[in-house]
Amino acid sequence: MSSGLFSPEIAYYSAKVPDFLSATPEQILGQLAKAARTVEETQRNAWLAQIEILKHSLSGIPGTLLFEYIVPRIGSRIDAVLISGPAIVLIEFKDGLAEYLPAAINQIWDYGLDLKNFHAASAEAPIFPLLVPTEAICGDAAISHQDKDGLYVPMRISREGLKLILPKILQAASGPSLDPIAWATAPYRPTPTIIAAAQALYSQHSVAAISRHDAGDQNLSATSGYIESIIDRSKDRNERAIIFVTGVPGAGKTLVGLDVATKRRDERAESHAVFLSGNGPLVAVLREALARDELKRLRSRGEPKRKGEIQQPIKAFIQNVHHFRDAGIRDPRAPSDHVVIFDEAQRAWDVAMTSHFMQRRKGIPGFNASEPEVLISYMDRHPAWSVVICLVGAGQEINRGEAGIGEWLRAILTKFPGWHVYVSPNLTDSEFAAGDVLTAIEARPQVTYDQRLHLAVSMRSFRAEHVSQFVKAVLDCENVQAREVLGAFKDRFPIVLTRNLDVAKQWIRSKNRGSERMGIVTSSAAYRLKPHAIDVRVQIDPVHWFLNDALDTRSSMFLEDAATEFQVQGLELDWACVTWDADFRFQNGDWSYHSFVGSKWNSVNKTERRRYLKNAYRVLLTRARQGMAIFVPQGDARDSSRDPRFYDATFDYLAALGLEIIEAP
Repeated sequence: MSSGLFSPEIAYYSAKVPDFLSATPEQILGQLAKAARTVEETQRNAWLAQIEILKHSLSGIPGTLLFEYIVPRIGSRIDAVLISGPAIVLIEFKDGLAEYLPAAINQIWDYGLDLKNFHAASAEAPIFPLLVPTEAICGDAAISHQDKDGLYVPMRISREGLKLILPKILQAASGPSLDPIAWATAPYRPTPTIIAAAQALYSQHSVAAISRHDAGDQNLSATSGYIESIIDRSKDRNERAIIFVTGVPGAGKTLVGLDVATKRRDERAESHAVFLSGNGPLVAVLREALARDELKRLRSRGEPKRKGEIQQPIKAFIQNVHHFRDAGIRDPRAPSDHVVIFDEAQRAWDVAMTSHFMQRRKGIPGFNASEPEVLISYMDRHPAWSVVICLVGAGQEINRGEAGIGEWLRAILTKFPGWHVYVSPNLTDSEFAAGDVLTAIEARPQVTYDQRLHLAVSMRSFRAEHVSQFVKAVLDCENVQAREVLGAFKDRFPIVLTRNLDVAKQWIRSKNRGSERMGIVTSSAAYRLKPHAIDVRVQIDPVHWFLNDALDTRSSMFLEDAATEFQVQGLELDWACVTWDADFRFQNGDWSYHSFVGSKWNSVNKTERRRYLKNAYRVLLTRARQGMAIFVPQGDARDSSRDPRFYDATFDYLAALGLEIIEAP
């Protein structure tokens, strides 16, 4: 008998269908067990049942069978994959079950989406996901609906129905026949959400294993590798270094930081690292996501653990930057960490905000330092070496007192002359608000510019890398460029415009598949969306909103509670419904800025507050990975706070850029 067409790293068992049919169940089971190394009795029995069903169903079917196909990089396994002609058939068995559970349907749907979106040889082929509970009696008798990308809606198939549906699938499939070897060895370029990426990194996958490799020199591996070399150099030469990593929204700055932190999370090591963020919702969501994933993984291995036990090391690994700062003020000693990663470093507090907080909230009279100065001075206490990594987003300051990156540079320039500075060349861009201090710091001998410290390609919108470029053009009123960029990606990344919120919700529901995440986002200043049942004064719990399923009313999937820029920054959705209020309105060829006070809108005149409001919409418009619906209300002439004139010009401006307008049927 053949030892398999492919190595166990591709599939535990693989063979042409005739070879599979001629092999004994014991021979097939032997190969599966050899690849798995250790097999429990329940798994052995499940495999024998699946082998029996497949032998009964594949008689007369041409093609190649891959049993326990390992989805590249991440390591999840699909029970069976049949490559036959142009068709890719995914089969997920549920041993001993008679029901078609929603979670199981989403599981096989997600496998199909994963291959369709990220596996090169599956991009143009029809994919048929089948869920087969081994005890189910009834199931689908007909082929399901095919989406535009060639992925069929999952079919519910009984063990007897599998034999009947396969010939229908092969008859329905169209396109060039697939070469099984080329298919199994084709490139796999995943673009996971930050939550999935954090889970993969924490479970010891590398950033190279979970990221795309089609962005030339601007990929995550190059950036992560360069940072590692700086850390090693600093340690070997007893140097202090600060690194500024820039990137467009969704480019993977947080992912780079998590990659460095996970590689150095051993608290016993001298080069121990910690990931810090002042973004409370991001910290809470990532901690909970890692805890849930780790708990699930340990329980699957028969290692019962309490959630509290799992959460403790995760809390040490991902910390709130303000808690880290306060520890440095209380304790005169150096921290245990030699490497610290500050996510969204541009949001660190300026001198006025930090001093006010320390004097009023912490009871420290006369405090007079910015947050970056406090944090760098804490790391400066190490007698030998230390490294500070600042992850910097463009145009992401959204709250009072957020200083931009200039405060970090100013602290280095005036207080810490011995530090080596590694800078992304793109830090000179106006969006990073580095100011004249960047010019002043260039005169120092220990300043190094390197293009590897800039992430130029958005990974969030894997269907269209230049969504952030489009959003920037929209917000900068660069109409011609916005239309050109939109025209290049709108077929892959749909953006629709509507005056009807129900229509917007229905549109994203129709697009959302499997475990993809959808949700409503809005500006924290959008006070006059209450007639549309959107009240920004109702606080959501971001953990429930981002992690719970569609059955939970607190979940984003329920499309009831809207999240603001403060709750979604740094996180993402597959499909977003962006609701637009009169706080940020188009007027006389430019944007007009407003805040709602009492019963009317007031103009916002301060430059800083205008920047925060504009950046809030930048955050909202760059949350989606696959597409978004933008809802601009019609207003109400009877309500002076919702005058249609506050909204019409915004709608007309967006429509003139070429966005598709959708209306109620």
